[in-house]
Amino acid sequence: MSDIILHHYPTSPYGEMVRMALGLKGLAWNSVIQSNMMPRPHLTPLTGGYRRIPVMQIGADVYCDTQIILREIDRRFPDPPLEPAGQEGLGWALRHWAGTTFFQACVGIIFGTIGEHVPKAFIEDREKLSGRPFDVAAMKAAAPMLMDQWRAQAAWIEARAAGGSAFLLGDRPGLADLACAMPFWFLRSGLAPVFEQLTAAMPHARAWFARVEALGHGAPQEMTPEAALEIARAATPAPALPSDPEPQGFAPGDRVTVMADDYGRDPIAGVVQHCSANRIALARDTAEAGAVVTHFPRAGFFVARG
Repeated sequence: MSDIILHHYPTSPYGEMVRMALGLKGLAWNSVIQSNMMPRPHLTPLTGGYRRIPVMQIGADVYCDTQIILREIDRRFPDPPLEPAGQEGLGWALRHWAGTTFFQACVGIIFGTIGEHVPKAFIEDREKLSGRPFDVAAMKAAAPMLMDQWRAQAAWIEARAAGGSAFLLGDRPGLADLACAMPFWFLRSGLAPVFEQLTAAMPHARAWFARVEALGHGAPQEMTPEAALEIARAATPAPALPSDPEPQGFAPGDRVTVMADDYGRDPIAGVVQHCSANRIALARDTAEAGAVVTHFPRAGFFVARG
């Protein structure tokens, strides 16, 4: 059995980015399908209340947010690397753009088109997630302009893909490809006719996207949420990685609260096990799962004492 457990749902765009990374690495993994909205009773004990998907679990170590999931996959399974030699840092920068500006154009287009058909429970959940109204009328009014935005950004990928390399940064796939493919996948999954329209004049980007998809998803096996929680309960968290000096002076043993800086801002409290420029790990004791360590990235998350 693989050690990797991915908590996700099939239509999750960020889940797809991780699934593609597992395919690029050729890894076996355990697939735990979670609801696309709260509550998630067998996942919440592991995350401390983190609302987003996907979440990766390895034993009693839990990784929240795609950024830290990808970093940990690459740390544990470095061959092939997510950033081949000479590309260091570029993939992470492109992941940030693709997961924010480019992705948000997808959200507005999709829900501006189909929002009136979305179940009320989903709308209420997303309002709690974002902290603001799910304004279908506003998204509908903005959708045509967001299509312009989406096409303009996709055209950058078309220009890059026309350069002759199989992938965006060379002949080997990497994080840049996974990140930039995610908004293509999301728009096509949500509104295939609009995707076809907006990419009709982008043959190089479409061919590149097909090559990324051909990487597959590795070798998933189904697992129940109950089984994943039992694995955490029976496991011991991995030893802490070395910590770096902190701008705020955090050190292992400090009690802190972590929360996202944009949406899904539910605070998660714990004791620092590890802190560095790219991650912070909180030790937490739970009634349902015992001792767990929950890992977060630093970029995109706030950390405060208490």
